[in-house]
Amino acid sequence: MARIEDLAKVYERHIKLPWQRTVAGAQRIVMLVYEKEAERALRARLKNFEIATAEAGKTWRTVDITDSFAAWMAGEEYRDAYFEMPEDLQLKLDAEFAGFVADRIRLALTDPAVDEDTVVAVIGAGSLFGFTRLSRVLTLVEPDIRGRLLVFFPGQYEDNTYRLLDARDGWNYLAVPITMHGGGAQS
Repeated sequence: MARIEDLAKVYERHIKLPWQRTVAGAQRIVMLVYEKEAERALRARLKNFEIATAEAGKTWRTVDITDSFAAWMAGEEYRDAYFEMPEDLQLKLDAEFAGFVADRIRLALTDPAVDEDTVVAVIGAGSLFGFTRLSRVLTLVEPDIRGRLLVFFPGQYEDNTYRLLDARDGWNYLAVPITMHGGGAQS
């Protein structure tokens, strides 16, 4: 799928730019926006982004959060009861799930091998839809970002607003967007 290769080239141009070291955590996040229909193609070509990162003299680390809900639910003592009464699950999701996902990402961000020249790439953001807001998870990990946090974002970016899986309600976020239209000029 040529769209993903083109997006990898835009990312490559962006990641080669010198990194500002004094920016806030939210500005260390790079949102790589692609059409939700391209998820499988993107996963098949993830190596292109890793290679571009290495060619820019940076290190790469991948965190796949696709199975986060299943992993979180498997650890819940009352999971069977939640399946019988799903409305009871919402309170638990609101209170704990974003933190669970953030902890998975934070584990990679704080690994001793990760430094200020590392890109920690998050894949599977679409799997959070309906369970928690990605913006909430990102806010929780901002203080732990040393280099850059690259979020593969299936959705849209328009007028400084991100919409995961093209959902109606989006959010305005300080992250650097990389889109097919050439976003990502700052680092």
